[in-house]
Amino acid sequence: MNWQPGSGGLTFAPMGSLRNVHLPLLDGRSAATERSFEAGPVPASWREADRQLRLDLLGLDELVVAFSGGVDSTYLLAVAVEVLGDRVLAVTADSASLAAHERREVVELAAVLRARHEFVVTDELERPAYVRNDAQRCFHCKEALFDAIDGLAASGRTVALGTIVDDLDEPRPGNRSAASRGVLAPLAAAGFTKAHVRAAAASRGLSNAEKPAMPCLSSRVAPGIPVDAARLERIDRAETWLRDAGFWPARVRDHGELARVEVPLDPLARLSAAAHDLDAALRALGWRWVAIDAAGLRSGSLTMMNAQ
Repeated sequence: MNWQPGSGGLTFAPMGSLRNVHLPLLDGRSAATERSFEAGPVPASWREADRQLRLDLLGLDELVVAFSGGVDSTYLLAVAVEVLGDRVLAVTADSASLAAHERREVVELAAVLRARHEFVVTDELERPAYVRNDAQRCFHCKEALFDAIDGLAASGRTVALGTIVDDLDEPRPGNRSAASRGVLAPLAAAGFTKAHVRAAAASRGLSNAEKPAMPCLSSRVAPGIPVDAARLERIDRAETWLRDAGFWPARVRDHGELARVEVPLDPLARLSAAAHDLDAALRALGWRWVAIDAAGLRSGSLTMMNAQ
């Protein structure tokens, strides 16, 4: 076994050279001040990582997969269903931060994979620490998710995330919550990188093998601006307008009265030509000003602001 649940934390059994990221906890839940996520060494091919993943999953009785619809959690779910069958349950947060088209996609993907799937209602918007939208927002998001899953996992099911080796290269507040609850990261333990996951997903013909990262809608809200359901809804409606108009992927960053629109560099000129319609559509949703970002689409641009 490459990983094993520790008491109050997530630990991985040694696999030679390990990659460690130390994640200080926030709430004193454990006497330890740190937890360490350890990923296995990166194998030469995705097939080696896949073999290890399957061996690891065989040691489980029942598994709950936190299923976002991204390629990582989709691949984990696909393999888990093959190994464990109906002892796997996919769970997705039913939250205002989940875009409407993403909700539809997770339902479709779970059906294609023949996975048992449930939505769980999460209460992050009722948590002041989440609403204030500081650098620890993702920690409190994961806390809400795992609290909602707790009832499902009470009968001895293990909970797993689609975390991969790449995710351990930088601090991620949500990992602190996972570490403190004994949540597992089987893909990282088996040495899966993003390149491995995409290649493996493509080999299976998964429809989202090349899907770009799609963070939650709350990630579009500028640091310090409180997150609420109305704000998230207008972001979703604005991005739906862009999607329907043929501009996708896209992000609408909410800076209060200003909406900053990011699309890849190639369609920038075409979006600029549609600036009048874009301005009218987004002003109708409540923004006073609308700007097109000349730097193009940058994943995590607001996260960089938060880090500063």
